Amino acid sequence: MARLALLVALFVAAPLCAQPNGVVLVAKPELADPNFRQTVVLVTRSDEGSTVGVILNRPDTRSLGEIAPRFRGAHDFKRPVFAGGPVLREVIVALYKAKAPSAEAAFRVLPQVYLTMHPAIIERLLAERPREMRIYSGFCGWAPQQLEAEIAAGSWYVLGVNEEIVLRRDTSGLWQELVAKASGARTTIDGATRVADAATPTVATR
Repeated sequence: MARLALLVALFVAAPLCAQPNGVVLVAKPELADPNFRQTVVLVTRSDEGSTVGVILNRPDTRSLGEIAPRFRGAHDFKRPVFAGGPVLREVIVALYKAKAPSAEAAFRVLPQVYLTMHPAIIERLLAERPREMRIYSGFCGWAPQQLEAEIAAGSWYVLGVNEEIVLRRDTSGLWQELVAKASGARTTIDGATRVADAATPTVATR
């Protein structure tokens, strides 16, 4: 159950600003749920304890102007939009890098990386267009203990979170890359299977 322990340990460490507040889930090849088949999911936890996430490697076929025309700057946004998950698919979520937290609500994922659904932050990002920004339609959510049960059942590989994964531009081969890394790094120690070096995965330059 070391993968579940990694999830718990990272979330317990979340209040420490130098610590990551999340993990990356990599769907195992046998996971058949069409919502999550061959996905890489960033999962974080809010201050209130809610577990939320976004799928990192599933581009949406729609433009931001089609999904959310009410947002200022949406029709001018030409970067890819990603399908963040099956929950509230018309809700816009932004993943972005900033030196300091915003006054508005945002989940801290890494010391300078945040996830937000707040319209004011999203409109500001659309106006400023920072390089380190990703836009998602919809998100992932889990009931209490649901995600822990899925991990215990063996549906997911669990990896540590870093900027190279979550802000990667080209995600076309991300799932295959991380599956190969996670499955190749599995090691048995004291009878328990774990993902070796999960907290610091190395991936190709985005």
